[in-house]
Amino acid sequence: MTETPQPVQIAALAWGVKQSFRSYVEATGGTIEVGAEATRAEDGGFVFQAAPDSDLSLAADGTLQGVGKFLGEVKFDSHGGMLKVFLADPILEVRESGAVLTVADTPKRNYRVEVATLDLAALVREDAGAVVAPAALAMFGIQWLGDHYPLKTPLDPVRLTPAAA
Repeated sequence: MTETPQPVQIAALAWGVKQSFRSYVEATGGTIEVGAEATRAEDGGFVFQAAPDSDLSLAADGTLQGVGKFLGEVKFDSHGGMLKVFLADPILEVRESGAVLTVADTPKRNYRVEVATLDLAALVREDAGAVVAPAALAMFGIQWLGDHYPLKTPLDPVRLTPAAA
């Protein structure tokens, strides 16, 4: 009897928000700080580890399912505080209509903002088992990033790393 492959839990989410935005903040003498369990990746993006109650998984057929809760925060600050963007504890939710990425947008973490939509139809599986999905700016993400980018502006792709077998 053949066993049905079990879904593989997602252990980490890597996302850089938008490379040109990060470059702008740093080029204008601003700062990008990571904390609360987030780390900076080699490519300049950010890595968030899965929270203990996260249930995002990759099914045997390569589809994502569930809700992924991730830990950490990133603070962008430039122009003497005139440009401030905060993101914490990303949540990736797979819905029938697609996938959305929300973040807490204040240090109190009392409000979440839907900042990006993911194109699951364009999901790519890497050799190491990670999956990468294109991301685009959602309606509330426009204001979150300071009204500088229009709706559906391409953002950095979201990379999801499965837990080790």
